[in-house]
Amino acid sequence: MTVTRTTTHDAALAGGDHCGRLLAALERFRAQEAAVAQRWGAHLAATLASGGRLLAAGNGGSAAQAQHLTAELVGRYREDRPPFSALALHTDTSSCTAIVNDYGADELFARQVRAHARPGDVLILLSTSGASPNLLCAAAAGREAAAEVWSLTGPAPNPLADLGDERLCVEAATTATVQELHLVAVHMMCDAFDSALGTGP
Repeated sequence: MTVTRTTTHDAALAGGDHCGRLLAALERFRAQEAAVAQRWGAHLAATLASGGRLLAAGNGGSAAQAQHLTAELVGRYREDRPPFSALALHTDTSSCTAIVNDYGADELFARQVRAHARPGDVLILLSTSGASPNLLCAAAAGREAAAEVWSLTGPAPNPLADLGDERLCVEAATTATVQELHLVAVHMMCDAFDSALGTGP
C-alpha cells in the first residue's frame, strides 16, 4: 500500500477552487482584519463585564453565526466562566413573526433593538452583502438607542459597513467564503473575550 503525503498547497489544489479561495481569503484576513476581531473581543469583555449586553442579528447563514456568538457568551467558549448577557434577535419566533406580520420584514430586528438596546450596549450585525434592509434598519435603531453598532460584512464598500461605528469587512469572492471567515472572526472574538477576562488559555 502506498501512502501519499500532501502539503497544504497540494490539499488546496485537491479540494478544488473552494479550498483555494478560502486559503487565499484567510491569508488576507489574517494580515488585515484579524486584529479587529481580537480588539472587538476584548472590548466586548469590558462592556459585558460592566453590565452591558450584546445584541446580534443576521439573515440565513449569518443568523446562524450570530447565534453561535451569543451561545459562546451565554454558555462558554473554552474554560468555565460566568455567563454574560447576549441575545440573538432572530431566535424568538413569536416576536419575529408578530413583528413581520404587523410591521413588515424591514422592522424585524429594528423593533427588537428599540426594545432591548441601552446606551453602551453592543449591536453586532452580520451580513455577507452588507445590504439587507432589515439590518440597515437595525443599525439605524441601534444608533438611535446610543448602542455601539458593529458591522461584520463581506467586501467593502457596502451600506451596512458605512452605518456602523466599527466595521470588519471580509474580502472574499464568494458568499460561502465570507461566511467561513465570519466564523473565524467569531471564534477570535470569543478567544480574546476570555483572555481579557483572565479565563483564556
